[in-house]
Amino acid sequence: MSLHAWSQRAIRHAGRIAPLASRIAAALFGGYALAALSSVAVLAIPSSKPQAVLSGMMLSFIVYAGAVIWVFAARSAPRAWGGLLLAAFPLLLASCWVWFGAGAA
Repeated sequence: MSLHAWSQRAIRHAGRIAPLASRIAAALFGGYALAALSSVAVLAIPSSKPQAVLSGMMLSFIVYAGAVIWVFAARSAPRAWGGLLLAAFPLLLASCWVWFGAGAA
């Protein structure tokens, strides 16, 4: 097998693997980020701190599982990343509100 044929075969193989690798990265890292943001965003809800922390911890498991399901159910890898970013935006706003003290009771 010549070098040119081998490189063409490797490029075709990488083209098939890249969307799957992107979805795996989105599930691992994007799902983790979404779960972390949701666990912090719960602190913006007016309730006692211990209750908010426990609720955030429980919610983070549900959010992570939902994010993984979403990533592999989306039509394409870019749509999966876009859905994660769309869900992360309001959570990031609520988390920033908590981090910078406006949500502190």
